[in-house]
Amino acid sequence: MPYPERVRIVEVGPRDGLQNEATPISTEAKVELIDRLSSSGLTHIEVTAFVNPARIPQLADAEEVCKRIDRRPGITYSALVPNTKGYERATNAHLRDIAVFLSATETHSRRNIGTSIEGSFERYEQVTALAAEDGISVRGYVSVAFGCPYEGFVPQERVVQIAMRLLGLGCYQVSLGDTTGLGNPVQVAETVEMLRGAGAREEQIALHLHDTRGTGLANALAGLSAGVSTFDSSLGGLGGTPYAPGANGNLATEELVFMLEEMGVSTGVDLETVLQAAEGVARVLGKELPSRYLKATRATGAREAGEASA
Repeated sequence: MPYPERVRIVEVGPRDGLQNEATPISTEAKVELIDRLSSSGLTHIEVTAFVNPARIPQLADAEEVCKRIDRRPGITYSALVPNTKGYERATNAHLRDIAVFLSATETHSRRNIGTSIEGSFERYEQVTALAAEDGISVRGYVSVAFGCPYEGFVPQERVVQIAMRLLGLGCYQVSLGDTTGLGNPVQVAETVEMLRGAGAREEQIALHLHDTRGTGLANALAGLSAGVSTFDSSLGGLGGTPYAPGANGNLATEELVFMLEEMGVSTGVDLETVLQAAEGVARVLGKELPSRYLKATRATGAREAGEASA
């Protein structure tokens, strides 16, 4: 199968990238980050999550962030919601696009949101029903789709079944999450093909990949080869979930953009703007970010500057 001519990147850095950071991040810094990302050419930015602040303190300012960001035409601003209360908060914050999330294993589901897979569906049946009435778009996530830190191997048939149920509830797209970076390219391609075989259209399938074990770009290429044209990523390689040990390290947006553009696949994203945003986050957090592209680019720039002044 030929590669798609264009890929859409869903930037999850402001939510998935920051939620597990121990260093408190001010609302001002989050707003500045999102506004900078809005000028990068990205068309979909997940800005926060309307979850219990006691469980994810970093995102306690969800309403204020949504109130203060500069919303630009042509960009979808979305947020994660765990239940109807989160849905109400998101819609009151004037968001028209939300995301819901389920786990592919019972253990991760109970550790993550305190209920079973079936219990999750019961919650989201209510959320998607409200969204249908209100004209709100809903995107679905399937966490630990390629391996679970608690249960290990995850049957692909179960992942496909959960994804198809989410589509049946009205989700316009389902993003398969390699939450702990356990997936491999063959597994990713096979799962995508199985999902298409079950009736999902290409535009309904996305991948949310982590680079925890260094396979993020390889898995993205496998998904691309299987026809996937939507990928989630996080600037600087930030990210992870506090309820999946070892889940640090989302696929870095700049690494994904670089690879795709070099392959002739258009993303519409300006690399330099993303790099500047990543550097801003690194300064706020006071640490180096995992992105290899960021490190290589800035090291080359510093070396060239030194040579020019010598």
